[in-house]
Amino acid sequence: MTENARHNAAGRIYFASDIHLGGGDAAFARANERRFVAWLDRAAADAEAIVLLGDIFDFWFEYRRVVPKGCVRTLAKLAELTERGIRVVFFTGNHDMWVRDYLRCECGVEIYTSPRLLELNGQRIFLAHGDNMGVGREPRLLNRIFRSHSLRWLFSWGIHPDWAMRFGRWWSGQSRKSHAGPEGFDESLTEPLIGFARRYAETHEVDHFVFGHMHFPRDYRDGALHTVHLGGWEKRPSYAVLDNLGNLTLEMLDR
Repeated sequence: MTENARHNAAGRIYFASDIHLGGGDAAFARANERRFVAWLDRAAADAEAIVLLGDIFDFWFEYRRVVPKGCVRTLAKLAELTERGIRVVFFTGNHDMWVRDYLRCECGVEIYTSPRLLELNGQRIFLAHGDNMGVGREPRLLNRIFRSHSLRWLFSWGIHPDWAMRFGRWWSGQSRKSHAGPEGFDESLTEPLIGFARRYAETHEVDHFVFGHMHFPRDYRDGALHTVHLGGWEKRPSYAVLDNLGNLTLEMLDR
């Protein structure tokens, strides 16, 4: 690699979402986590930051002193990366919205629970998981219930962790299966988020939008509007890369 090429590769920002760690049977869950940790290792070679846009876990609910069993390789890798000075940013999704302070305190992860417009590598980038944004056919009442602080408090104090995890994994499995759709589902799933981006860009200066949630990878451009939609890792694993020149690209990952 030439010195110029090495300079252009340094300081990249990586984006991924919808890994759904812990989902599926035991063999798939272990293989999926190994693949994600390997991807984190490769990204860390030239990453300035890694942005995780929600549903990294298939189900995550933190009690004050209890976190879900499993995913120790991922948690250890995130802690290792942040200790090496790589910024790791986590946007919660509809499967892992119930975070408290474990990831921040133990792994050094920066957490956001709502969409944000951040400046990265000189680019203004709107970042969101893509749920609970008032677009498409989102179950707004269900989202409101799950995001209720009062209900979360009652859930954490009234239900034993074993029962909570059993319910959560069952619910997450049903949600993931219904959301995945048939094998032939298409890019129309991303249209509501593109519509949101188009309206948002009318009143805000944005260079790129990055979304997860729909599980369908798409790099959409229309004039100055640029949206990148990250695929779900169960069927269409993908990630995005922002280089230090401000170019944002969508990349597919071999399964």
